[in-house]
Amino acid sequence: MTTEQHGGNIFAHSVQYDFSANLNPLGLPESVRQAVFADSALWAHYPDPYCTELRKSLSEYEHCPPEQIICGNGADDLLYRIIQAFRPKRALICAPTFGEYQKALAEHGCLIQEYPLDEKNYFLLTDAFLNALTSDIDMLILCHPNNPTGKCIPAELLEKIAGICYQKKMILLCDECFLDFIPNPVSIRNFMQENIIILKAFTKTYAMPGLRLGYAMTGCPEYAGKIQQAGQFWSVSAPAQTAGIAVLKEQHYLKDTLDLIQKERQFLQKSLSELHLKYYPSDANFILFRAEPDLKSKLLSEKILIRDCSNYTGLDETFYRIAVRNHTENQVLISALRRCIHG
Repeated sequence: MTTEQHGGNIFAHSVQYDFSANLNPLGLPESVRQAVFADSALWAHYPDPYCTELRKSLSEYEHCPPEQIICGNGADDLLYRIIQAFRPKRALICAPTFGEYQKALAEHGCLIQEYPLDEKNYFLLTDAFLNALTSDIDMLILCHPNNPTGKCIPAELLEKIAGICYQKKMILLCDECFLDFIPNPVSIRNFMQENIIILKAFTKTYAMPGLRLGYAMTGCPEYAGKIQQAGQFWSVSAPAQTAGIAVLKEQHYLKDTLDLIQKERQFLQKSLSELHLKYYPSDANFILFRAEPDLKSKLLSEKILIRDCSNYTGLDETFYRIAVRNHTENQVLISALRRCIHG
């Protein structure tokens, strides 16, 4: 069976329940949908290449100067533009982690160093990682919380990493696309320096992957300018800009999301344990677990799609990732898992 490079490919399968993409189970807010169609007259014109109004809204929302914010066609677009802008010669990433980091770096001939995370320690990053931050590294890419493990970097360690990267003039790119699913998170923003770039996306948080909208916050305007100049000029469509502005006005959506994710993550982890499946305690809106190698195909026969993680460095065909959905969907998944495992 061919391994999917990413989750969410429902077009390649007959799927009723998609647990492969880590999207907000509340779905796109209706107010955003209405705002997008209300601004449909703008679709006949080129979008604002600098996302002026969207960056203004993000500046107020994130308490970050607009000149230090760049918007893009999803977080992936910005990742590639950041690599293109700075062209690191040697970069450090963790393993396992989101595979697009390695691909983006390799396309620019960067020498990639992978730091293996210990399964026995539930893939948690520890202080031992600090020894890997050598002076020959130009860029460090962190995923916080990490994908596919769902683990956050401890705050004390995050601060130490930020300090070493600043001291050694190393670009620190921190992917925080899933941090909004965690209550009272500690962001790298707490330790912001001019060498830090934070990657975020509307995709997962607001369940709008089809609109493609992400943004980056930089520690200085110069970095933002370099990233803006890299990549395509009109990178964010008019509908995506409208959606971003509208969704930032939602007041209760994220609180409702956090309440749901915490409750349902506990339900799923408890259920996996009762099925005698090894799972790795997650801080995020997805869970990594282990099962028999053909579990994905068995679940597809029940029109359920999960993420096969065998293409992650350090993982094999027994590792899977599931998104935290609403309770009805989660019950469907657990019932199907029970049938697949016990017959």
